[in-house]
Amino acid sequence: MADLPHVADPGDMIAPARTALIVVDVQVDFASAKGLIGRHGTDMAAAEAAIDHIEPLIAAARSAGATVGFMRVMTRPETDANALVTLMVRRGMPGAEGICRVGSGGEDYYRLFPEPGDIEVEKRAYSSFHGTDLEAQLHARGIDTLVMTGLTTDCCVDSTTRDAFHRDFHTFVVSDACAAFDPDLHSHALRALSQHTSLLVTSEAVIAAWAP
Repeated sequence: MADLPHVADPGDMIAPARTALIVVDVQVDFASAKGLIGRHGTDMAAAEAAIDHIEPLIAAARSAGATVGFMRVMTRPETDANALVTLMVRRGMPGAEGICRVGSGGEDYYRLFPEPGDIEVEKRAYSSFHGTDLEAQLHARGIDTLVMTGLTTDCCVDSTTRDAFHRDFHTFVVSDACAAFDPDLHSHALRALSQHTSLLVTSEAVIAAWAP
């Protein structure tokens, strides 16, 4: 990511009192080799590496008093979007049978888990704002800034970040704490977000900003 512009010292721009660290879709089906995508032969190394960076970010956020928010896809046959299911079937993609199905175990959190006081959002679409009360929960806590992490950079992280920007939140994307299953998609998504909605930061820079 050396060719992408990063903010070296986000400092007060991510002041803990008004900032939430958002963890998008770090779930079995999206991150584990035993999940639906992994069982179809996808290399999960990039996801594991991103989680390695998210873990200390969560610890730093909690220590500094920043809010932590966990986003999670939870699907059921009766609430599947026809457009999404049809697209996957037509492409022959894994997930046509239902990804992150409630009760399957694929919807479970993977490696990272919420604690009391964290925000938890269940969603059915790419954006964590679509059909959820995330915006209301953030406003209730006085939050106007989001530090974005999770899976995948080009899909749910991208969609959530863009929706946050459209709702007038300041957005920072942690480039080494999100991942895509294609490295080119990861870098291109970061470039697009940097161009249009967000500032890019590294996990190291965020942890330094939140240090005592």
